Amino acid sequence: MPVRGPVATARTIGDVKLSTDHPNPLVRGLASFWAPTPRSMRAWALASVVANAGITVTGAGVRVTASGLGCPTWPQCTPDSFVPVAHPEVSMLNMLVEFGNRLLTFLVLAVGAACVLAAWRLLPRRRALMRLALLQPVGVLAQALWGGLVVRTALNPFTVGMHYLLSTGLIAACWLLYARAGEGDGPVRSVVHRDLRVLGHVLLAAAFVLLVVGVVVSGTGPHSGDEIASRFDLDIEAVARFHADVAYIVVGLTFALLLGLRVSGAPLAARRAALALLVVELSQGVIGYTQYFLAVPAALVLLHVLGSTLVWIAALRVVTSLRSREPLPAAPAGPSPTEVAATV
Repeated sequence: MPVRGPVATARTIGDVKLSTDHPNPLVRGLASFWAPTPRSMRAWALASVVANAGITVTGAGVRVTASGLGCPTWPQCTPDSFVPVAHPEVSMLNMLVEFGNRLLTFLVLAVGAACVLAAWRLLPRRRALMRLALLQPVGVLAQALWGGLVVRTALNPFTVGMHYLLSTGLIAACWLLYARAGEGDGPVRSVVHRDLRVLGHVLLAAAFVLLVVGVVVSGTGPHSGDEIASRFDLDIEAVARFHADVAYIVVGLTFALLLGLRVSGAPLAARRAALALLVVELSQGVIGYTQYFLAVPAALVLLHVLGSTLVWIAALRVVTSLRSREPLPAAPAGPSPTEVAATV
């Protein structure tokens, strides 16, 4: 006899996923990496960019508050404790500032782990995203070990500077994950003239050189992080002027790229990215000259580090806005494992 009534439809994988628009925020949070969508994958990648940029700035806060050796040992805070305890030779405030920055590492690591889970659970799985996501927890752990070296070398300016530059590398990996999550896995396709793409890469290289020279300036000037920390034996006036010269080159390259994009009728996204970079650079220049003439006050140093991080992120955004990737051709559609099980 025929069966009357509504015909049951087979449940698919999409039906059993946690809803990303669930009214419970905890469920939405879990779904964002356990049942991710391309949109939530990008959100986690952007969160990682913010987290790594944030800990870069708080690290500078440790230095300008002379808290670099607030926890004089590593991985412990003091020789006999992993957490701050009263010590006659170290201010408790300095100890708390340094220990707080160490704790932020676990937050950055957690965001990186969420990116890995999201990339692993995303369907269809994409190798490029998985590789970029794995760089994050690995990079954070490497940074933590390097931070131990910074402490054990009593804030040697070379190790301190490398600590910052490693963070810029991590930020680049995070930004590339964010950009790739919004693209396909097909071949790279330029959206501007080839020469403009080359100019964009030259600009990014120049921005990195600017950061390196800035590290040398920081390692030569005040705010070493502790009174016993060594400094580079260089003329602060000379390195500061060289830093300014490199900044002029970066601004000039940015203006040239912006002009080229406008004249060639490049996509609006690319022109906006270049304009945003120019605005950040000019703002950073105002902060830099102000702190120079005011004898480098601590608050402006923090703003300058934040500005340098934003310059780097904006430069990365410019480069990724100059190209695109199309999705790979879709594979022939077939029944999902859930559908097959439901029809048995």
